[in-house]
Amino acid sequence: MNPVDPKISAKAAGAAPATPPPVRLMRVLFVTIIIILIGLALGLIPRWFSRRALAQETQALAVTTVAVVSPSPGKSDFGVPLPAEVQAYVEAPIYARASGYLKRWLVDIGAAVTNGQLLAEIETPELDQQLAQAKAEVAQNQAALNLAKITSTRWTELLKTASVSEQETAEKQSDLELKKANLAAALANLHRLDELKVFASVTAPFEGTITGRKTDVGQLITAGSGNELFRLAQVNPLRVYVRVPQTIAHAITPGQTAELVLDQSPGKKITAKVVRTAGAIEPGSRTLLTELQVDNARGDILAGSYAQVRFTDSVAATTLTLPANTLLFRSEGVSVGVVKADNKVEVRIVKLGRDFGPTLEILEGVSANDRVIMNPPDLLANGLVVRVAEPAKTVAEK
Repeated sequence: MNPVDPKISAKAAGAAPATPPPVRLMRVLFVTIIIILIGLALGLIPRWFSRRALAQETQALAVTTVAVVSPSPGKSDFGVPLPAEVQAYVEAPIYARASGYLKRWLVDIGAAVTNGQLLAEIETPELDQQLAQAKAEVAQNQAALNLAKITSTRWTELLKTASVSEQETAEKQSDLELKKANLAAALANLHRLDELKVFASVTAPFEGTITGRKTDVGQLITAGSGNELFRLAQVNPLRVYVRVPQTIAHAITPGQTAELVLDQSPGKKITAKVVRTAGAIEPGSRTLLTELQVDNARGDILAGSYAQVRFTDSVAATTLTLPANTLLFRSEGVSVGVVKADNKVEVRIVKLGRDFGPTLEILEGVSANDRVIMNPPDLLANGLVVRVAEPAKTVAEK
């Protein structure tokens, strides 16, 4: 038997290689699948995240984004000084009731006078003549009355003896009554002229200060012409008139105090007291005319001065204010958009108060906790879902 060549045996073995074991194949396949999955993950997952982010962004952009503001409490008007006018407690022009020429005047401006004090004297030549004539007419009528009385008595006695007729007696008695009436008329005219003669002496009707003299010696004075001779004012106490805005008018009551400040004494505060109000709002200015009283025993305050009044012991109802750019002007009225807790819009009609320029006073329609949309779009409607861009800010914070 021939021996086998080792080279020939090796070739034969190479011609028919051995099959790889199954475990190795599975490993290769598993690694390949893992590599494929990793490749897919690296390619698809970022794209999925991008698509999801795009969808979220698109959804967020579809919701209207709004900025909101909360109503802020308005400032009370009680701290704001109100213009006021200081007037004399009593002031009156003094006119002449008797015609003539001014004989003399006894007081000038700034003089303090008492009730009934003589201010001036008027020469009344025409009135004196009328008075003399009236006295003569009284004497004439008195004489006629005496004669008529004697005649009536005599004819009454003659009637008893039938010496005169009843008709003649009645005529004499009627003549007596006529003479009585004439005398009464003459006396009334004399009394009228006597009263007018009293007005030749111009006197003060009340205690006060002469604030004006508009006449001089020799001036022709005509009664009823409207030319005043003096102006008299009582300057202690003084009246202060102020017009209170309607928003705080309800808090003004008689008896409360206020601070009075004069332009000539800016640092000095004078206590005034409310004595009465007009009781009705003036339609033209929507204000309440209020009268205060201030003591002026020292004469520091001049009647006719301009002053400022501040009500310090009153508390007014708190009002709310909103920026002007929160309002919507529609046919149904002025309204605002309020964002509710579920981010849905509620359109509310509001009632406006005073206009402060950048802000407006809101009397009805919103509360201090509401979130009001700023710069609302014209198409804003109830139920619209919005997104709040920033936390609510008050007007004061802005």
